[in-house]
Amino acid sequence: MDGVRTRGADRARSADNTRGADRVRGADRTRMRGPGRRVREIDALRGLALCGILPVNIAGMTGQPVHEQLYDTVLHQRFFPIFAFLFGVGFALFLRAASAQTDHPKLVMLARLGFLLPIGLAHQMVQPGEVLLPYAIVGVLVLLPASFLPRSLVLGTGATATAAALAFAEGGIELIPGLFLLGLATVDYGVLDHLERHPIGAAFVASVVVAVPLNVWQLTAEPPRIPAVAGVVTATAYATGLLLALRTRARAALGYALEPLGRMALTNYLSATIMILAAGRTLPLVPLTLAILLVQVTASRWWLGRFAYGPAEWAWRSLTWWRLRPFSGPCGGGPCPRCPPSCTSSRATRPSRTTA
Repeated sequence: MDGVRTRGADRARSADNTRGADRVRGADRTRMRGPGRRVREIDALRGLALCGILPVNIAGMTGQPVHEQLYDTVLHQRFFPIFAFLFGVGFALFLRAASAQTDHPKLVMLARLGFLLPIGLAHQMVQPGEVLLPYAIVGVLVLLPASFLPRSLVLGTGATATAAALAFAEGGIELIPGLFLLGLATVDYGVLDHLERHPIGAAFVASVVVAVPLNVWQLTAEPPRIPAVAGVVTATAYATGLLLALRTRARAALGYALEPLGRMALTNYLSATIMILAAGRTLPLVPLTLAILLVQVTASRWWLGRFAYGPAEWAWRSLTWWRLRPFSGPCGGGPCPRCPPSCTSSRATRPSRTTA
């Protein structure tokens, strides 16, 4: 009988150990979906936004002539909403990552936004109308308090603020609070954890169907109407169109160019200003845009093959944590170009994707 009880106890302990191991593995899977997992689609979307913002900044800084109809319907206010929405997404992902490293993630987030203020102020001196300064201010005044609220309230407030900005303003800076909150709510509702399951194709078709007549109305109305509404809907079409393309064979080519841009978004945003000022009006708008993007894609891929962060991202992260952060890890913490696709050494220790 004692032997039977012993064997039964052994089986019970074995079952408990198995269940405990399953719980640990489940927790590991949760952590992989959370702070340690790069969301490559977000990197690509951020890269796309930079591509569209660049010619708008060139036109504004150099005064180069533009084709007004194409500029108004293809570029102006069409990529800025993507960038603003992704800032809210990045805020939520950074909080999630910081929660695994500190008991006070919101204080770390406050430091992160606080150090963005002087960066934005310095950038404002050479590029009036830049976004980093208002992003930092709105982040402190809106995003940080919203992180204490239920996600349903964040979503409702974000939708209301965005609708109010579209109805009563001309877009631009007034859109920032609502889009920030919508980005925060997107992460809180777990949309990014199962991005591949969402009907991106339907969202793309719907946004295109709505965007086309809105853009026509914007061009033909006297005076021009609803540029902000047309801009947000067109931005939605751009974003969902890219997400849809990333599900096809075009993913490799798109990711090759856009993901490095997005991973080094802060570095590329700041360096673009330097290159625009250096070039002046020596090149027309389109060639200058292509030249800067070529330099940035090439430099970003080279850099991320050796280091974990872009230089501006590394400095911002080090200031945020009040200590120098590691610049690189195994395989540089980048895309691991020297290893086969099966290599997991760098991915296992790669830092959080919330770098910008």
